[in-house]
Amino acid sequence: MKLDIIGDIHGCYNEFFELTTKLGYEWGDGYPVHKLGRKLAFVGDLTDRGPDSIQTADVVWQLAVREKTAFYVPGNHCNKLYRYLLGNNVQISHGLETTVAEIKALSKDKQQQFRTRFIELYEQAPLYHVLDNGRLVIVHAGIREDFIGKQGPKVKTFALYGDITGDKHPDGSPVRRDWAKKYHGKAIIVYGHTPVKEVRKINNTFNIDTGAVFGGKLSALRYPELEIVSVPSTMPYVEEKFREVT
Repeated sequence: MKLDIIGDIHGCYNEFFELTTKLGYEWGDGYPVHKLGRKLAFVGDLTDRGPDSIQTADVVWQLAVREKTAFYVPGNHCNKLYRYLLGNNVQISHGLETTVAEIKALSKDKQQQFRTRFIELYEQAPLYHVLDNGRLVIVHAGIREDFIGKQGPKVKTFALYGDITGDKHPDGSPVRRDWAKKYHGKAIIVYGHTPVKEVRKINNTFNIDTGAVFGGKLSALRYPELEIVSVPSTMPYVEEKFREVT
C-alpha cells in the first residue's frame, strides 16, 4: 500500500493542487491520479476558512466516493458542515461562515448537488481508517491506543477533537492534552487538527497539519516511505494559531 496522506486543507485548493502535482499526480479529468498507482488519503477538515472549500470537498468526493481511489476521514469542521447541511442548528462561526457564503453564492441546483455529495462523503467515511494490516491509522485529531478498533461517543470525540480538557482558550478553541506523548502503540498514527509549524513526529505519530490556512504549509506524508512533502501557503500568516499542545 502506497499512500500520500494530506493534512488539513481548509479550502486551500490551490495549495492542494500544487502539492498533489509535486507528489506526481496528474489532473487530467479534474481530479488527481498517480501514474504509479499511489493513492491519496485525507485527515479531514477539507473546508472552512480558506477560499475554495466547495471545490476542495468536491474533488475529495470524486476520489473517495465516485472513484473509490482515496481514503477520507472527517474532521470536526467536516462534522459541523455535515450538521449544517442536514438543517441542524449550528453556530455559523469559526470558519464555517466562509463555506456557507460559498454555498449561498451557488445556484439552487449547485447548492443541492454540493449538499448531496458532501453528505454522501461524510456518511460513507469511518471515524478513522485502520490500513495496511493494522500498521497504519489515519484519523483527524488523534486516537488512543486502546480506542483503536472501537467506536462510541468517547472515541468519536477524541477522533474529531483530540484529548480535550473541557477548558477553552481565549479565542474559544478547546484546550487539548498532548495525547501523542503517551502513545506507545506499534501502529503509525497520522493525524492533523492542531496546526504545527513543521510536521511533528513523536512516538510513532505524525501530526501533518502544518497550518496551510494560517499561512504555514500544506504537507503530505508519503507512506510507507515516511517522507514529508510540503508546499508553502498563499494565505496570510497567523502566528497565534501555531499553539503548543500542553
